[in-house]
Amino acid sequence: MNTYHAPHFDPTVDEIETLKQLEMGRVLTVPHAIKEHVSARLLEWGHVAKGANGQLSITPSGRQLIRRQDN
Repeated sequence: MNTYHAPHFDPTVDEIETLKQLEMGRVLTVPHAIKEHVSARLLEWGHVAKGANGQLSITPSGRQLIRRQDN
């Protein structure tokens, strides 16, 4: 099954907030992210990465997305 991706990623307010929280050092694990309904699109588009310990971290593309939203 192929996952459809729109040609451009337009983040929601919640997705931007999640990226900002990760950039500020908040520890977020996959089970915690599921409980808080964190968007899987962030992982699918490569704006966050899942580490070996199950923690999510912001990627350079996620940081760039925050900078674009703040301008």
